[in-house]
Amino acid sequence: MTTYKEINGTNIEAVSTDPANPVTGQVWYNTTDNVVKGAAATTVGAWSTGGNLNTARKDGSGFGTQTAAIAAGGNTAKPGVAVTLNVESYNGSAWTEVNNINTSRYAMGGTGSPTSGIIAGGDTPPKSAATETWNGTNWTEVSDLNTARYLLGMSGTDNTAALCIAGYEYPGAGLVANVETWGGSSWTETTNINTARYAQGNAGTQTNALIFGGATSVKTTLTELWNGSSWTEVNDLNTARYNAAGAGTYTAALCMAGMVNPGETATVDTEEWNGTSWTETTNMSTARYGLSGAGTQAAALVFGGDTVPAVFNATEEWIGAGSPLVQTFTDS
Repeated sequence: MTTYKEINGTNIEAVSTDPANPVTGQVWYNTTDNVVKGAAATTVGAWSTGGNLNTARKDGSGFGTQTAAIAAGGNTAKPGVAVTLNVESYNGSAWTEVNNINTSRYAMGGTGSPTSGIIAGGDTPPKSAATETWNGTNWTEVSDLNTARYLLGMSGTDNTAALCIAGYEYPGAGLVANVETWGGSSWTETTNINTARYAQGNAGTQTNALIFGGATSVKTTLTELWNGSSWTEVNDLNTARYNAAGAGTYTAALCMAGMVNPGETATVDTEEWNGTSWTETTNMSTARYGLSGAGTQAAALVFGGDTVPAVFNATEEWIGAGSPLVQTFTDS
């Protein structure tokens, strides 16, 4: 009978670090860890530990991918407020400090890629309309939002195409339904969401976006879908929450952690959106709220946030069901 050895031989690639994007079935020998590893398909999504932020923070802005993300600004104090200019870049394993934003703030919106991002609004304090774009190296101040606000949401692809959604205007109107689009040089008012809220989760682009949860007079499960011209209410989250992190697209999104009822309780709860409804999936390792998120439904990243008893610097990485998951082979 023909054996695996006769067909494929015995050579296994030797590498000092695990492949960045292994495919299901790939096998290699890690010379640093002195073990054989392989990539197996996951049957359910799974969380693993990533590298810690250098500066613990909550209510910062996050965008990018699981292996190339940006963490900008935030509040480094608990209790109280200590806004920061600090920005860090993630390479899939560790965070490195890069050039600071121009205006220190927290609770702002942010979206884009690791080389083309945008942040807007936030609390300095007081509330801000300031907008800055990121080119992969430097931040540049550009045209302000029409409505200053904080705890807002943003979706988009880069620093030329973004959507600013809802938030809190205080002093002023309180929670708002206001939405603005960014065309690369200025903000333009567009169609409001159906239910005013703040601190909601966000996913998608400027023309196809999803918002979920947030706070009205209470924490909410409400989900709305944007098609580039109007908002439609769709199926609710299973668990009402605010200050959760979002990742993904309008047809494949993640809602991660946040603050839930009863009381003011941080959660580990994670839900997946399939374009029609939300489904509970594998919990995060650490309950938190005010965290930042990046990536996709298949490969997401969360970092920072508020826990008990302090502001947090921990990072967790998500591998969705069906995606390759690195496993170590043993003789047991």
